Amino acid sequence: MNGATRGFSRYAPQGMVPSDASAQNNPFLDNRTLVDVISSLDGSNTELIDRAKTIFFPGDPAERVYLIKRGAVRLSRVYESGEEITVAMLRENSLFGVLSLLTGHRSDRFYHAVAFTRVDMITAPAASVRQAIENDPQVGLLLLQGLSSRILQTETMIETLTHRDMSSRLVSFLLVLCRDFGVPGEKGITIDLRLSHQSIAEAIGSTRVTITRLLGELKNSGLVQIDRKKITVLDPIVLSKRFS
Repeated sequence: MNGATRGFSRYAPQGMVPSDASAQNNPFLDNRTLVDVISSLDGSNTELIDRAKTIFFPGDPAERVYLIKRGAVRLSRVYESGEEITVAMLRENSLFGVLSLLTGHRSDRFYHAVAFTRVDMITAPAASVRQAIENDPQVGLLLLQGLSSRILQTETMIETLTHRDMSSRLVSFLLVLCRDFGVPGEKGITIDLRLSHQSIAEAIGSTRVTITRLLGELKNSGLVQIDRKKITVLDPIVLSKRFS
């Protein structure tokens, strides 16, 4: 069994529920969600970010915490060689920019955060979030659950990028997107993102020409359908076994 198969069988279909579902089913927490908590904090605001726009750069002051209401955000790390590696593809209800909470003082960003789609998000000052945690332990539990989801997304993205063969890397990436952004339908699971070949290439460290060729092969093999930049995986298990 290859990494792509392991990644899908480990987290699907349970992984296709919103990240705050566990909070709603936990008897030790009230009915508040991360959206409720972050939006109620002093200094919080709602922001709309256009696709491909930078949310923060490496080295920017880590003074705010971010929560995605709608859309997807790509987190990447830029190395001295100039290579940029994706570390997470964040979905709705994902919390990020939490380094400022962990350090307890002004710090710098390690990651480059870019809107992978148009993003609707809530931001709040790190100081307000820390104060809320001190005042109410349940807020800390909600934030911990949000952070756990973020760590899981990073782990699966790292697993995706360990494939040296670009075909396997693409398949693994598509399975991650099925898990996090998939909408089941009659034909299969449609990834609810408009994905250009260039955006996929940038996410997994490939080129547009290579991604176009590989997607064409998957389409010709009857494994995926592509309509207006939306990809439908007809059978994720069959797709994963293609490279097992």
